[in-house]
Amino acid sequence: MERYLGIDLGTSGCRAIIIDEAESVVAQSAASLPASIVQGLHVTQDPSAWWAALTLALSQLAAQADLKQVAALSIDGTSGSLLAVDAQGEPMGPALMYDDSGCVLEADQIALYAPMESPARGRTSGLAKWLWLKKHYPKSRIIHQADWLAARLGAKFMTSDENNALKTGYDPVSRAWPRWLENLVDINELLCIVPPGTYLGICESPQARVLRLNPDTLVMAGTTDSVAAFIASGAQEIGDAVTSLGSTLTIKLISASPVYAAEFGVYSHRLGDLWLVGGASNTGGAALLPFFSVAEMEALSAHLKPDEPTGLDYYPLTKPGERFPIADPTLAPRLTPRPAQDTEFFQGLLESIARIEAQGYARLAQLGATPVRTLRTLGGGARNTAWSRIRSRLLQVPMPQAMHLDAAYGSALLAKRGIARYRANSSSLGN
Repeated sequence: MERYLGIDLGTSGCRAIIIDEAESVVAQSAASLPASIVQGLHVTQDPSAWWAALTLALSQLAAQADLKQVAALSIDGTSGSLLAVDAQGEPMGPALMYDDSGCVLEADQIALYAPMESPARGRTSGLAKWLWLKKHYPKSRIIHQADWLAARLGAKFMTSDENNALKTGYDPVSRAWPRWLENLVDINELLCIVPPGTYLGICESPQARVLRLNPDTLVMAGTTDSVAAFIASGAQEIGDAVTSLGSTLTIKLISASPVYAAEFGVYSHRLGDLWLVGGASNTGGAALLPFFSVAEMEALSAHLKPDEPTGLDYYPLTKPGERFPIADPTLAPRLTPRPAQDTEFFQGLLESIARIEAQGYARLAQLGATPVRTLRTLGGGARNTAWSRIRSRLLQVPMPQAMHLDAAYGSALLAKRGIARYRANSSSLGN
C-alpha cells in the first residue's frame, strides 16, 4: 500500500505526517526549532537547525511506519523565508525569516519598479530579502526555505513553486517572472517556477539515503505553510473559505478569479486554475488577552448566550491601526462601553470580531472574489463552540468542520494529488 509524506517547516518546529490512499493519518511526528535570532529589524534562523528538525521528525516517523512505502513527499515552508547558498546548495549564512523587516533600502528600490498590487513590495517581502542576500553574498544563489529542503532530498536544484515565489515577484497570472524585475535582478539567477505538486525528482541524494528514504520516492513541489494549512482543511471548491482564529484574524477564500488590492493587503495565490484570495485583520485573539487570560476565557465561554446578541459594537485591537477589511493605519481600538458583567463584555468582544470577519468576506466579494459558499475554521478559536455559534449567526453560511488542522497534512495531500497527476500525464505521453 502506497503512503504519502507531508513535511511542514513552521516558525517553531517541523511537523511530518504520513497518510494512506484513504487519506487517513498513518503516522505523525514533530520536532522543535530554536527561537529565531532577532537583531534589530532582522530576524534569522540557522538552516542547519531546519535540517536537524526534519531529520528528527523523520526518525520519529520511521519508528511508527515504514518510510520505504512512501511513494511521494512534499514540503511546505514559511512564506518569504530565504537563504543564500553556494553552487552545491550549501548555506552561506543565516536565513532571513518571513518576519524579517530589515531590508529597508531594498524595499525602497522595489517600490520604484513594482506595480502597486505586487506582493513583492514592502520590507518583509521575499524580493527585498533576495536583494539584501545578493548584496551580502554576491556569488550566491538565493532560494526559499522549502526549496532548499526539497533539494537536499533530491528535488531539482534552484526550482520553486508558484506559492513560495509570489512574494519574490513571480506573476501567477502570466505564470512568469515579470519584465519589471529586470531593473532589479539578473533574471537568469531567479528560480525555475512550477505549480505546487509538480514532480521535481526522486529521493536519491546522499542526505535522503542517510534518512533511509526509498530512492524511488518522488519529491513533489511544495507550497507555503498557510496554503498547506488551507489544503488540509478540506476546502477545495470555488466559494470554500477558511478563517484562522489565532492571534490575528486571517481569512482565505477559493475564488474563480484573482484579487489584488495593495491598500488592503489582499493578494492571490494560484491553486491550479483557481485562486486563493486572502486578507488579514489586526483583530483576533491577541486583542482579548489584555482583558482575560486563556483560562478565564475558557471559563466565561461556558456561560455565553450566543443566540442572544449583546448589542455591543467594538473594534478590538491591541494598538491603533488596521489593514483589512478597513485600511486605516490610525484606526483606534473601540472597547467601550464595558458592561459590569465580564460574560457580557467577553461575548461583545467575540461578536465584534465575528462582525469584522463577516466584513472581511464582504470586502473580498466587493473587490471581485467569489462569494463565500462554506466556511471552515482553523486556529485556537476553532475550539470555542459558543464563538462558532455567534459566527454562524452573523455569517449565515454553512460551517463544516475542518478535515485536518496541520499544514503537514496539507502537504501530504499535495504529494498524493501530485503523483496522481504525474502518473496520468506520463501515461498520456506514453500512449
